[in-house]
Amino acid sequence: MSLAPSGFLNLGAQNLEYRMIGPVPEHAPTIVMLHEGLGSAALWGDFPDRLQAATGAGVFVYSRAGYGASTAVKLPRPLDYMHVEALEVLPKLLEWIDFRRGLLVGHSDGASIAAIYAGGVQDHRVLGLALIAPHFIVEDVSVASIAAIKTAYETTDLRSKLARWHKDIDTAFYGWNGAWLDPKFRNWDISEYLTYIRVPVAILQGVNDEYGTIRQVEIAREECYCPVDVMEIANAGHSPHREAPETTLDAISEFANAVLRDEGFRAA
Repeated sequence: MSLAPSGFLNLGAQNLEYRMIGPVPEHAPTIVMLHEGLGSAALWGDFPDRLQAATGAGVFVYSRAGYGASTAVKLPRPLDYMHVEALEVLPKLLEWIDFRRGLLVGHSDGASIAAIYAGGVQDHRVLGLALIAPHFIVEDVSVASIAAIKTAYETTDLRSKLARWHKDIDTAFYGWNGAWLDPKFRNWDISEYLTYIRVPVAILQGVNDEYGTIRQVEIAREECYCPVDVMEIANAGHSPHREAPETTLDAISEFANAVLRDEGFRAA
């Protein structure tokens, strides 16, 4: 099946919006991008297009259910929602797009989903992971910042700013925010999956990340047996690809190109 440049893919009860930038998986490696907890396909901006130009690989972005223009979800989200995305939804999505080889690039929740997938499924087609501001455990700073953004959402114009990216902004926001602020979520810990990752990992961490500390990086270094390259990005917080786009693009494209060169792929 040939992927159109944009549209919706059907995974049973879910219709997920997507963009396919550059060559389809049949013709080149594919970089699959997994958005943050309040993200969507569109919220990546032009970063996927620039990543495609820098690597020559195809770049696939999509909105998970409950985000962007994708199918709505019922609230509250289950506290294992990232496990569900990684172990149940993502395998079906990769089959749907005819994924053959490439990388996963994830931001925040998306980075955690990528790590769970790589460690839990161990898909030989995935050649590397680029994780932007990943979470492997819940930290106090994460909970404090997520509580603060809830207040901002309910008392400022943040809701209207986010609404341009989601057809149902309250579902998108409270589905994410409610799970992270549930007291039971403090026990969420995916570090065990890191032990089983068998491909190179690049971690990009903003020095001023308000949602996580360098402890997340330390956990990856402690648990992973695979190579882990870390870049701490100055003058960036939780979203380096928006706050320091050139540095972030250079780091991810350099990592992707090195991994793909090892597989015999040359950028166009």
